[in-house]
Amino acid sequence: QDTAQRLYLVVVHSGFCLVSPEQKLCQGVLTVLTRSAQPRYLCTCLETMRILSRDKHVLGPVATREGILTLAGLAQIRLPDADRQAAREAESSVDEQVVVEALKCLCNVMFNSMAAQQVGVDIRLAQELCARMRSSGSTHHEVRLFSLRLLFLLSALRPDIRGGLCTETGAVGLLTDVLERILDIGWAGPYEVTPPDGHTPPIPPEKVEQTMEALKALFNVTLSNSSDEHSDHQLRLIAALMRHILMLRAQTEEKTEEVHSHAINLLSNLPMSCLDALIHVPVQGGLEKYGGKNMDAVQVLVDFMEKRIDKGSNYKEGLTPVLSLMTESSRYHREIRRYLKAKVLPPLKDVKERPEVGSTVRNKLVRLMTHVDMGVKQGAAEFLFVLCKESVDNLLKYTGYGNAAGLLAARGLLAGGRGETEYSADEDSDTEEYKSAKPFINPITGHIEEPMPNPVEDMTEEQKEFEAQKLANMIGELSRQQLIRPMGVRKDGSLAPLEEAIHTCQVADGSESDSD
Repeated sequence: QDTAQRLYLVVVHSGFCLVSPEQKLCQGVLTVLTRSAQPRYLCTCLETMRILSRDKHVLGPVATREGILTLAGLAQIRLPDADRQAAREAESSVDEQVVVEALKCLCNVMFNSMAAQQVGVDIRLAQELCARMRSSGSTHHEVRLFSLRLLFLLSALRPDIRGGLCTETGAVGLLTDVLERILDIGWAGPYEVTPPDGHTPPIPPEKVEQTMEALKALFNVTLSNSSDEHSDHQLRLIAALMRHILMLRAQTEEKTEEVHSHAINLLSNLPMSCLDALIHVPVQGGLEKYGGKNMDAVQVLVDFMEKRIDKGSNYKEGLTPVLSLMTESSRYHREIRRYLKAKVLPPLKDVKERPEVGSTVRNKLVRLMTHVDMGVKQGAAEFLFVLCKESVDNLLKYTGYGNAAGLLAARGLLAGGRGETEYSADEDSDTEEYKSAKPFINPITGHIEEPMPNPVEDMTEEQKEFEAQKLANMIGELSRQQLIRPMGVRKDGSLAPLEEAIHTCQVADGSESDSD
C-alpha cells in the first residue's frame, strides 16, 4: 500500500497521467488502421474501435487530427490534407463494409468528444462528407444511412457550420435530392409530387430509417438557411416532399407517426409562405368550399395532434411542434384556418357540459389550456385563439373565461378586444341551439349551470355585512403574508396590482348627496 501511495505521488507531482488499458487498446487499434491491411482485418479493427468509442473516457488517441483523418479515409471521405488518402481509398473502395464501420466509428467519436468535433470543423469534415454523398453512386443501405447520421450529428453538435453547409456545399439541395432518391419521387407539377395510389405498399423499413436521418439533417441545415429567390424555390420543393411523406405510411403505426413527426418538425422551419405547397395540388384537385385547395395533409396534422394528445405524455416535444405549425399556418393561409376551425371548433350546439369535458378535439385542447407546462398551455391556447381570428368574444364562447384567462392576461386582453393579426371578414354563424341557450350560459365556465341556492338568501343585512367583512379580513391577511396578491385590470386590459388599478380608475364626479 505504501508503494502504491508513493507511486501515486510521483505520478501526480511529475505531471504524468496513467493510461488505461482501454486507451492503450484504442491507440493500438488506431496504429493498425493507419497501416495497409486486408479488408477483413480492417473490419475487425473498426468493430473494436466502434465498441471502444462508446466510452468518452478512452477517446483521447482517436479524437485527434490523425485519428479523424484515418477514419475519414476509411469512410472514403476525401480530405485534401490526408497524405495516405489515395492508397487507403484504393484498398477500401471495393469493400463497403469497411466504409460502413468507419462511418459508425466517426458517429460515435463525434457524439462523445468535443475535441473530435473541433477537429471535424478544422478539416471541413461535414463539407467533404457532402461532396462524397453528391459524387457517390452507392445505394448500399448502411453507407447512405450512416453518412446521413454523421451529417446530422455534425450539424447538430456544431451549429456554426450550418451556414457554410448551405452556402458552400448546397446541403439543402443535396439532402432534397437524397430524399427524392430514397422515396423514388416523381413530379406531377412544379411543386406537386405524383401521389401514391391506393395499392401503394408501406415504405420498407430500410427506407424509413434513411428518410428519418435525412429529415433530421435537413432540419438542422434549414435552421440557418437564408431567404432568397433560389431558396424559396428549394423550400417549396421541401414542403411538397413533406406533404408526400405525410400521405405515406410505414410498416407500423409507430414508425408512421415517427416519420410524420420529423416531417412536421421540418415544416416548422420553413417560411409560412412556402406552405401553400401543402394544399395547392392542381393535379389531384381539392375541395370547392376551400377555394379548390386539397386539405388531405392538413387532416393528417389534425389526426397526428389528436394522437399525441391522447398519449398523455411528453407534450413539450411531441405536441408543441404540430400545434405551432398549425397555429402559424392558420395565421398565414385563410383556407387552412377555415378548415381547422371546422374540424376543431365546429358550431356549438350542446352547451350543457363544460368546454373541457368530453372527448372531442375541442374538449382535449381546452383541457390543455390549464396544463402545468407553460409551453403546452400557451401553445394550445394560442392555436384556439387564432382559429377564433384572435377575437376574445369568440374564444370565450368556445372555452369559457376561466380557461382563457391565462392567455388573455399574457396578451393584455382581459377587458376584451382582438389580437394584432388581421383576418378576413367572413363571419361565424351560431346555431339556433346556441342562440337559444346563450342567455343562460355562465361566461366563466362556458356552459349552462344548474340553478344553485343563494347562500345569503336567508341572512339578515347584518349577517351579510359580517360575512363580507370577514372575507375582506381574510384576503387582507393572505395578502400581507404574500400568499396571494390581489390584482385588477387596467384600462388597456392588462393586469396590475389592485391598488395601482384602483388609482388609475377615473371616478365620475357625482352630485352631492344629501345623506351623511
